[in-house]
Amino acid sequence: MEKNEKKRTGLINRDVVVFAFFLILSFFLWYLNSLAKEAEADIRRPVKYINIPGGRTISDDTPGKINLSLKGPGYMILKLKYPGKKAPLVIDLAKTTYKRIPGSRNPDYYILASGLTKTFTVQLRSGCEVTSVKPDTLFISFVKDNGK
Repeated sequence: MEKNEKKRTGLINRDVVVFAFFLILSFFLWYLNSLAKEAEADIRRPVKYINIPGGRTISDDTPGKINLSLKGPGYMILKLKYPGKKAPLVIDLAKTTYKRIPGSRNPDYYILASGLTKTFTVQLRSGCEVTSVKPDTLFISFVKDNGK
């Protein structure tokens, strides 16, 4: 009887290993299939401001990172979500419309982020579309540059 018990235990262990292998394989194939479909996700990216008006710099309280809502193929979103080094999104103040905050004595301005979605979509170069930007209003404060 000992031989039969060992045979059964060996079969059960082998069956469990085979089952686990095919379970992992099916999960992997399902995951690859789901990445090919349209998906939505949020990512956080750093921001860099260029072409700042002469004699001024941007203050430290200006947002350095923004959240983007994306829509596109899952594998492209995955590529954008988990890269090692994230290149900053560039906001060109010479090409962007920014308005002065009414009643502000300091040179404080704001940019409506909804006008930047197309620019950010082009900069990402991923095949994903930027559907929204948070915060929806970027507040920019300029300070005089003492170095110039």
